[in-house]
Amino acid sequence: MEIEIATIGGYEEVGRQMTAVRAGSDVVVFDMGLNLSQVLIHDNVETEQMHSLDLIDMGAIPDDRVMSDLEGDVQAIVPTHGHLDHIGAISKLAHRYDAPVVATPFTIELVKQQVQSENKFNVGNDLVKMDPGSTMSIGDSGKVELEFVNVTHSIIDAINPVLHTPEGSVVYGLDKRMDHTPVIGDPIDMKRFREIGREGEGVLCYIEDCTNAGHKGRTPSESVARKHLRDVMYSVEDYDGGIVATTFSSHIARVTSLVEFAKDIGRQPVLLGRSMEKYSGTAERLDFVDFPDDLGMYGHRKSVDRTFKRIMKEGKENFLPIVTGHQGEPRAMLTRMGRGETPYELEDGDKVMFSARVIPEPTNEGQRYQSERLLRMQGARIYDDIHVSGHLRQEGHYEMLDALQPQHVIPAHQDLEGFAPYVDLAEGQGYALGRDLHVTRNGNMIQLVE
Repeated sequence: MEIEIATIGGYEEVGRQMTAVRAGSDVVVFDMGLNLSQVLIHDNVETEQMHSLDLIDMGAIPDDRVMSDLEGDVQAIVPTHGHLDHIGAISKLAHRYDAPVVATPFTIELVKQQVQSENKFNVGNDLVKMDPGSTMSIGDSGKVELEFVNVTHSIIDAINPVLHTPEGSVVYGLDKRMDHTPVIGDPIDMKRFREIGREGEGVLCYIEDCTNAGHKGRTPSESVARKHLRDVMYSVEDYDGGIVATTFSSHIARVTSLVEFAKDIGRQPVLLGRSMEKYSGTAERLDFVDFPDDLGMYGHRKSVDRTFKRIMKEGKENFLPIVTGHQGEPRAMLTRMGRGETPYELEDGDKVMFSARVIPEPTNEGQRYQSERLLRMQGARIYDDIHVSGHLRQEGHYEMLDALQPQHVIPAHQDLEGFAPYVDLAEGQGYALGRDLHVTRNGNMIQLVE
């Protein structure tokens, strides 16, 4: 059976992930993501109103026109998890393919909301839920099967999809860390990865996220970030002024910890910002979390400002606002607070806790720097880096290569400079560039089996 891989997006940047795998006449697409920094660099861009070709031209979504070179029919579109760099282009591109979107329940719900907000295209693809550990037959041959293997990441309900073919398995390894003690959900299923590496024809190809390949050691568990956060929160228990926290709104485990520790130190947590309301509200509705009954979630600007007025009236010392804006996004809640555009008044000594790292990309770094400067000008004290990454470091990469023992490896989720540490690592494990280690770019084809 011919096996061919189209590397469509995410091979020259972190963002707008999209990869297609053809097995015979059947094609499966993994991820359709957005490059958020290409959107944020423009003022007041509303992607919902924009045409896909315009977004392709500005480098915001994958250029999927290379798909016309694949001789097969798309049978499924499979996003690995609900981050925008993996699902953000589904509302712009999926309607071109007569195929269902297949994902875990939380991811499907986020895709549904994304599609419902779309104003340009009528995306009518079926949305099919599949749980981690499940399988699905692909095409009519009976020879190709899709499997979801549970992984841990900085969002709940993440998987690595595996396409089983007669020539071996193709493992799409974006995005994960090896968390054996997660705060929410099951640990990464390393047992299954090891089985896949030794079943049948083994692993034909492994496509790997290289985000932290240059970092030594292993990525800590989310339980480590939880302990760090608790230590910081308890250290300010006696402070009688304002404390504000920010984190990735999609990071439900971290939001859960913030809510719990706010209660522990005698403050009422409140979630503020559109994406904060969206992700946490969805997680609660699907029973992934059980928030306190009195937890307020407000996304609309008028509701947020009303809440800020109530906080100022009843006393900042009684509340913990958990807000959007950890990357300094211009329209996010924390940035507005820094500019003095909300009723919440920061004063000398007030604490602002960033339970997130800056995404290492110039747009984000510049925006975050500006946001912190504005907050400091109002007297705020910054608590930085209360966080662990959602991506593998070097020891995790070694472990995955050992578990899967793939015949071919394709680095992804980086630019060419970002691939270099992973190339060194893989060559140290016996792979050779140009032979079985394939560094590629957006829009290329890799023929693995002719």
